[in-house]
Amino acid sequence: MRPQRGPPRAAPPQTVKQLLKELRQQKSREGARSPVGFGSALPAPLGWCSLAPRPRSDTQPLCGPTWVTPRQPGGRPWGKGLRCEGVSGELVGGENWGVNWEIKGGQCVPWGEFGAPLLGREIQDPYPEPQDLAAARAALGGRDPRELLRQDEEGDTLLHVLCAGGHWALARAAAEALRDLGGLEVREHLGKTPLLVAAAAAAPEIVRDLLVLGANPDAADHEGRTALHLAAAYGRPEILQAMISSGVPVNVEARNFEGQTPLHCAVLAHNASLQGGYSPAGGSGGGSPTPQDRFRCVELLLQMGADSSSQDTKSSLTALHLAVRGGNLALAHLLLRQPGMAPRLVNMKAHGNTPLHMAAALPGTPSQEPLVRLLLASGADPSARNLEHDLPQSLLPPGAPGDPLRLLLRSRRGSHRPPHTAE
Repeated sequence: MRPQRGPPRAAPPQTVKQLLKELRQQKSREGARSPVGFGSALPAPLGWCSLAPRPRSDTQPLCGPTWVTPRQPGGRPWGKGLRCEGVSGELVGGENWGVNWEIKGGQCVPWGEFGAPLLGREIQDPYPEPQDLAAARAALGGRDPRELLRQDEEGDTLLHVLCAGGHWALARAAAEALRDLGGLEVREHLGKTPLLVAAAAAAPEIVRDLLVLGANPDAADHEGRTALHLAAAYGRPEILQAMISSGVPVNVEARNFEGQTPLHCAVLAHNASLQGGYSPAGGSGGGSPTPQDRFRCVELLLQMGADSSSQDTKSSLTALHLAVRGGNLALAHLLLRQPGMAPRLVNMKAHGNTPLHMAAALPGTPSQEPLVRLLLASGADPSARNLEHDLPQSLLPPGAPGDPLRLLLRSRRGSHRPPHTAE
């Protein structure tokens, strides 16, 4: 048991886990069609198979989209339309509680996730299957709201537990029952609201629903991390897409207690994934994020309006400083390609060091020369000096390894007219 914060809670007559168990038993007795993890498994139509809870596809689009809607016997649509891409012929999970579809010659990606348009288009159906949602509402409808608000020894309410497990219909029904009682903002022992739990658990449908129902999009946990920070650090582009599709304004410049914006977190996570070092996987669904997922998070944050010139409050580092320090040529290209950003970004200083200083100080990595050339082509000033009065060329490795870049930087110094630099 974790130590409690604040005054001790009165021991509830029924723990959250017991309530969850009772809901399962109730749905099993009713014989209702229930979500995966609640009662019996879903029937699989037409020989299609049922999978584990909340399957996901992390595949990238390979070709133009085709929209399909699987049908049940009799022709009634079975769930949501799917976006079919690629040529792998894999079985890819849909959104309907464990049902998957076999699309010959292509991969099926649920609308609103993994390759759906990022901006400007609504999710077609922001609800679970009607029968699932009706059953979930019936299961919770007779409950005393105070019972739903009870917290266990770790501060979890039933809604926290449902969000952590990715149980979409029940989470939606619980959120509807609790939204007027402050239940969407209850915090567990780490300071996470249900929205933050859903973001960390890689449950994009629940994230979107909670936002639409009024959850605070900028709520932060005990480390100052918002849902954007968690999605960025854990490499979950589907969470960012869900937040976009909700239409709820969110503060993309929020700071965690390290003084970092979500964009800083996303760049650090992508750096770590390329270097093979530790980077938090996060979440219980969706499998392990790939470097492509983490790169996608950076792209999405920029499209959401993140300011790449924002400096963290501890070291004054911008996203470009972090990318260059990590030898991340792909992210440096992405950041400098933004319209009008290169002149403003390329000579900003972090404790006196420009990105060019940081590129010169790299320990002879394969990306060092391409980074130096990219920065110079983007307007980096080779005559800028840091707080120790060092030129970038002074930070190159001594001897033969650094000689070609040293000559390049010296040749550029005489012809460069430095633009205004931001300290």
